[in-house]
Formats: sequence, structure tokens, C-alpha cells
Amino acid sequence: MTQINDRKTIRSWAFFDWANSAYNLVITSTIFPAYYTIITSSNKPNTIDYVQFMGFKFVNTALYNYALAFAFLIIAILSPVLSGIADSRGNKKFFMKIFTWIGALSCCGLYFFEAETLQLGIVLFILAAIGFWGSLVFYNAYLPEIATPDMQDNVSAKGYAYGYVGSILLQLVCFVFVFFPDTFGLSGAGQASRVSFLLVGIWWIAFAQIPFRNLPDTPKQRVVPTGNILTSGFKELSKVWVQLKHMPYLKRFLTAFFFYSMGVQTVMLVATVFGEKQLQLPTAKLIGTIMLLQVVAIPGAMLMSWLSKNHLGNIRVLIGVVIIWIGVCIAAYFVQTELQFYFLAAAVGLIMGGIQSLSRSTYSKYLPQDSKDHTSFFSFFDVIEKIALVIGMFSFGYIEELTGSMRNSLIALALFFVAGLAFLWLLRNSEPRKIQPVS
Repeated sequence: MTQINDRKTIRSWAFFDWANSAYNLVITSTIFPAYYTIITSSNKPNTIDYVQFMGFKFVNTALYNYALAFAFLIIAILSPVLSGIADSRGNKKFFMKIFTWIGALSCCGLYFFEAETLQLGIVLFILAAIGFWGSLVFYNAYLPEIATPDMQDNVSAKGYAYGYVGSILLQLVCFVFVFFPDTFGLSGAGQASRVSFLLVGIWWIAFAQIPFRNLPDTPKQRVVPTGNILTSGFKELSKVWVQLKHMPYLKRFLTAFFFYSMGVQTVMLVATVFGEKQLQLPTAKLIGTIMLLQVVAIPGAMLMSWLSKNHLGNIRVLIGVVIIWIGVCIAAYFVQTELQFYFLAAAVGLIMGGIQSLSRSTYSKYLPQDSKDHTSFFSFFDVIEKIALVIGMFSFGYIEELTGSMRNSLIALALFFVAGLAFLWLLRNSEPRKIQPVS
């Protein structure tokens, strides 16, 4: 039986963020997108670069967005199946391990990604994303099982803080390899970048052993679902949907979350590509900027947690943060200089961790107190986020291909945030202080 609010359990849970956030920083935010853009670009100004993948021709950066969108679509399909099994059999940790190994080994395989092996690199990039995001649905589902509602904001923020610190430490190591390759007998920045991908995989699987060893096994459901095991997870999601009809606040929050998630994750995933392609910023400055963003995100997540707990409440803080995100998208459309990009990155860092951490804990607080199907509820949450990401990433890439400019894609993201803000505004007097009962 899980011991709730246990310090060792919470610390071990947070170490999963420490382990896998290196992927989120190095692979999705800094070195990999910069490396990908460099090896697929002609480096000619005002030139649209194309690549061939699976017999089709794509704008190089659009293919990057489509690959991530495809990974999110796979997760949206898989997670209901696997979460249903995890709830019924109590093997949540088993699936965390499976997805962790898929992601970590794929990162290691990216060491072999060069211009001549583009198809291999994209496939491994997709598998790494599937491993990362697939493990999170089971990781997040532990939150209401290890912390009481009054502790969940702090615990969720602690996870993100561990993630930021761990990822920055590994990023510093990778930074040394990338900018001083000769010191380590490497052929150049390209090979040093690939060594960084290898280090991410090793770091990820090594530190994941802490939560794997200390997180409790979840009990099996007393009633084992009957019927096709592959469809039982979707049946569980349909049950969650039925329950949502009697939980208007949670349903409204999920709608808001769906819209603003289209923007949040997309901005974070394309920031480096935007700086590389639109502003021609060198890799060193991009990595330094993203590291600054990560550092600022730590106090940002803590500040949002403190404001929500002591002053404004979760929903009002989220409303304020989404308004700032709208401003970020509009400002990014007009950004032209290096200094403007740095200020924008600092603003994103301040609100990035806060909106992620607070969204997770707010959803957890809205869950019915008597529910035992935490994985199914968080699977629903995860599916909502992944579908939002599919739409966000695909629309960003499609608008760029259609108009020839990534800046136009930012307008669509701003509109997504506006829609999310509208639904959050409807919840401004409905803070999740009490868990909503199931009728």
C-alpha cells in the first residue's frame, strides 16, 4: 500500500523528472534541433530547404514538426490501452520501465544520426519521443497516490524543479563536449552533438533506477475487466468521459487545458528551430539561451505554486500565465534581434514550469476523491494533451509550408491560447479546493 506524503517516496518520484528531463532539454530543446537544422540546411539566406523522407519531400523544419506530431498521435492511441491494463493489473511501474527503455535506447541510437542516415535519425527521434511521453502518463498517475490534495501543488512543482536541475547538469556536460570537441579527441561539433545524445540515454536510464526501486507497486483492481484487453483501456476512457458529464468544473478545465496545451508545448518544442532558422543564431548562443530558460523555470514553478496556495488559487494563476503566453506569441511574431529573443526566452522560462506543474496538480485536485482509477483519469489527461500537441505541431509545420514563414504559425498558437483563456475565465470562481464528487 502506498504511504501517502512519504518524503522518500516523493523524492524518488521526483527523480524520474531528474532522469528524463535531460531528454526534454538536450533532444527536444537545444542540441538536437540545432544539429538537425544544421545538417538539413544549405545555410543560404532566404532559402527554403527541403529533405526527402520515406519518398516524400518536406521543408526540413516542417518534417521535424510532423515527426513529433506523429509521435504524439501514437501515444494518444497507445496510452488508453496500456493504462487500462496498468489499472487492472497494478503494473504501472512496469510500463514506466518499458517506455523509459524505449526512449533511452533511442537516444543512444541517435549517435548514428547523420545527413546520410536521415531516415534512421527521424525514426529514432520519433521512438525517443514516444518513450518520453509514454512514460509520463504512468508517472503522473502516481501523483494523487503519493500526495494528499493539499500537498499536490508542492509535490508537482518539486518534480519539475528536480527535472530542471538534473537536465541543466547534463546540459553543462554536453556543452563542454560540443564546444571543446578537440579536448576529447572528437572530430568536431557534429560528433560531439551525437555524443550528447548518447549521454542523454545513459543518464536517463541510470537515474530512472531510483524511482523504479523506491516507488511502490500499485494494487490490482478487485474487479478484473472482461472482454478484449486491447479495447478495455478505451472503455475505461469512455467511463471517464461519462463521469465528466457529472463533473462540469473538471470538464471545463480539460477543455481549457486542451486549447492552451496546443500552444505551450509547441512553443517549447520549436523555440530552438525558430532561433536557428529565423534569426540565424549560432548553436552556442541558442544552447545558452535555453539553459537560461531552464534556470528561470525553477523559481517560476515555485512562484506559481506559492501564489496558487497562498494568494490567488490555481485557476486565477493559470489565467494570468495564459495571458502572458498570448503576449509571448505576439511578441515572437515581431522579434528581429538577438536581444529581443533573449528577453522572450526569459519570459517563457518564467511561465513554462509554472503552467505545466500547476496544470498537473489542478487536474489532480479536481479528480473525484473516491476514484481508484487514477491511471485511467491521467491517461485521459494525457490523451487530451497529446491530441492538442498533434494539432499544435501539425498546424505549426503546415502553416510554415503553406506561407513560407514560421512567424505566421505563431498567430495560430496565439489563437489557441485565447480559446484556453476563455474556458479558464469561466472557472475563475470555481477553484478546486474540494475534490468534485462523482454523481
